[in-house]
Amino acid sequence: MLTVSDLSLQYGKRILFDEVNLQFTRGNCYGVIGANGAGKSTFLKILSGEIAPNGGHVSLEPNNRMAVLSQNHFAFEEYDVLTTVIMGHKEMYDIMVEKDAIYMNPDATEAEGMHAANLENEFGEMGGWTAESDAAELLSILGVKEDLHYKQMKELTGSEKVKVLLAQALFGDPDLLLLDEPTNDLDAETVTWLADFLADFKNTVIVVSHDRYFLDMVCTHVVDIDYQKIRIFTGNYTFWYETSQMMSRQMANKNKKTEAKRQELIEFIQRFSANASKSRQATSRKKALEKLNIEDIQPSSRKYPFIHFKPERKPGGQILKVEHLGVKNLEGGWFFKDVNFTMNTGDKIALLSREPGAINAFFEVLAGKIQPTTGTIEYGQTITVEYLPNDNEEFFKDEHDLDLMNWLSQYSENKDEQFIRGFLGRMLFSGEEVYKQSSVLSGGEKVRCMMAKIMLNHPNFLLLDEPTNHLDLESITVLNKAVSEFEGNLIFTSHDHQLMQTGANRVLEISPNGMIDSLLEFDDYLRSERIKEQREALYQGATV
Repeated sequence: MLTVSDLSLQYGKRILFDEVNLQFTRGNCYGVIGANGAGKSTFLKILSGEIAPNGGHVSLEPNNRMAVLSQNHFAFEEYDVLTTVIMGHKEMYDIMVEKDAIYMNPDATEAEGMHAANLENEFGEMGGWTAESDAAELLSILGVKEDLHYKQMKELTGSEKVKVLLAQALFGDPDLLLLDEPTNDLDAETVTWLADFLADFKNTVIVVSHDRYFLDMVCTHVVDIDYQKIRIFTGNYTFWYETSQMMSRQMANKNKKTEAKRQELIEFIQRFSANASKSRQATSRKKALEKLNIEDIQPSSRKYPFIHFKPERKPGGQILKVEHLGVKNLEGGWFFKDVNFTMNTGDKIALLSREPGAINAFFEVLAGKIQPTTGTIEYGQTITVEYLPNDNEEFFKDEHDLDLMNWLSQYSENKDEQFIRGFLGRMLFSGEEVYKQSSVLSGGEKVRCMMAKIMLNHPNFLLLDEPTNHLDLESITVLNKAVSEFEGNLIFTSHDHQLMQTGANRVLEISPNGMIDSLLEFDDYLRSERIKEQREALYQGATV
């Protein structure tokens, strides 16, 4: 058990949280949520001891071991991969280093030899004799190939390092696991594996994530940082979101009697509890929900932007036809080739590739930003396309440094000041914020501005390259709803699993050796054994 007592943290006049008292118990997974800047990562750093609070204390039950996912991807550059993973169990690693130093010392005394023997016993009791094979197995499961296990960390790519550091945190079955954005830079298959692993994990997990699918899969409780307080609520993210929204509606409905509101909540909890059987955490979550006191539920102070894509005209019969499309990289190899598909009315395609550069190039070609190496692209005459690039910096360069009113006005037919101000207000820019210079916006603010630009043009075809990057959970939730309700056509890719699952009705995977075109839902696509075989063949050079 981890206990937080009278915890307070303040930076100058700004109070992040005050007099926080919490208990985290074995067998539960806690998802930490909060608006951007609320202090989610800071809270984890306090729990790990990296940051000292202004007041209060954190205590871990005696003889319990805490493991933390490292955020410094360059901290282990001079160590080999297997050693880096084993370092996740610090006590075991320290014993290993100490005993090996004695064994390697030709002048070691008899007393030192006896000490090494005692260390060997401790090492074995901790599982040290199988540490290397255990670490290797964990790495292989996470997709780090065996030929990398003895290389130094500095020789690995960024995504490979992320997987090694994740293996480090998971190694040795820690009693408490702290994970800050563990799904960042992970492919969809690895995220699914991690979700399954944590759903079966018997100890305590505290995780910060913007991935709603991941939070829903693993969390038994939500830790909400709001109103300068931190509270624990039973259920996963979707349950917290739906009940919070319901409470907000109920507070606004002053005419509805208290008992009727209570009954509405009870019925919702019962429905959600019954549906919990879809999750790997079904039993524990169902029991937790059954014990829930509805007086514990509170509305959130979060603000949600308005995102809604409404086409100006319906697309005609011909949408998009792509034939023999291919693009080469700067080295002369193929990002992708032999891509052939036709889009029909209502098609919403989730795009996949194991090579991120291939996805960027694919969107750039479809958006007309670059020319393909081979093949043709033909849009229907009624199709109006809007493109959200992964990198939007060209729209916010210093030489185009406009305030937000003028920035958005350049993309709007309606130049009326009140119209532009109202539109910015929907995107959470209010008051004097509308005169903020576009070049100083945060990543999330820039994406919201790009969403506003798209909405003003009313397209019937969207190209969205990682639209959830930099967005908070509130914006991602609204975007997901907008994509699901969009009545036009769509090709998109995202690290947000739930968006891929609920926003797409078709999956397209591209590679240097061809493509896979599937009408399976995203989850079914990832879990299908037949598709797995096709994917492996595809990336090994076979034509599927």
